[in-house]
Amino acid sequence: MTLKLISIPENPVPEGGEPFMLVTSDGVELRAARFPARKGVPFKGTVCLFQGRAEFIEKYYETIEDLNERGFCVATLDWRGQGGSQRRLKNPRRGHVRHFDDFQLDMDVFMQDFALPECPPPFFALAHSMGGAVILEAARRRSTWFDRIVLSAPMISLPGFAADPLARRVAVLFTALGLSGLFVPGGNEGNLYHGEFARNPLTSDEKRFKRTGAVAEAAPHLCLGSPTIGWLRAAHRGMTLFEDPEKISEIRTPTLFIAAGDEKVVSNNAIEVLASQMRTAEVVTLPNARHELLMERDGIRDAFFAAFDAFIPGTPTFPD
Repeated sequence: MTLKLISIPENPVPEGGEPFMLVTSDGVELRAARFPARKGVPFKGTVCLFQGRAEFIEKYYETIEDLNERGFCVATLDWRGQGGSQRRLKNPRRGHVRHFDDFQLDMDVFMQDFALPECPPPFFALAHSMGGAVILEAARRRSTWFDRIVLSAPMISLPGFAADPLARRVAVLFTALGLSGLFVPGGNEGNLYHGEFARNPLTSDEKRFKRTGAVAEAAPHLCLGSPTIGWLRAAHRGMTLFEDPEKISEIRTPTLFIAAGDEKVVSNNAIEVLASQMRTAEVVTLPNARHELLMERDGIRDAFFAAFDAFIPGTPTFPD
């Protein structure tokens, strides 16, 4: 586990950022961090920021500063098995989790031992991709944590073959054979930010793409390679929530889905279907945007935050 927050010239730690170590009920060490709202800015509450698969706190410094400048304190963490949190396999580059319910253990210690007692209310959630799936399940189980939720390109379903019933059966078979720790077919230890910008499905902003690559080069211990077969199996099981109308009806926290128009990583159709089934949800799609909306070009990020600002309420106050 790495507690320190990494700072490089292209990506300095936001002012006042502090790292913390948390320990889950099953003994996993997690890295969390808190970033205070800007002084002199009307205070609006705390945004709990939840990343996607293979991400890390440092990748979100720019977004954290955007939120701080809006009057929000930010609390965030690295999920188990990635970033600066404890890895679960001998090969730390394999993105692995046994069950998506394990992420709920991360949520429990993060919210109950860190965010709720250490950060000022009201509380809002901002989650990306895999983090969106985790937060929706948390909202179903514990509806009182967040006043509102914003989801950036949430992982409601995977596109193409990854969502095919055959892929599910193969993942089940390989897991039963004790091979869950292997990379998915075609997977490797490399991360997407070491590839060519022109071929990446994540962002059309070359500067931000290279900035994340620079962090990955400076701190390779934060990075992950491809997911494992076990991760894929866990993802399939975790996303079954979104196939059950009764469970969907239990998610009552007002939720804004923001989808990427040029999406290749998750299923936009699944996002639309889920939002239509929820009682208090709406969808905004940003044309020409790729999967990582908060790492996109300025115009796309501006549109994202315009939707965020219109949705996330708060009574601005000046704290003592």
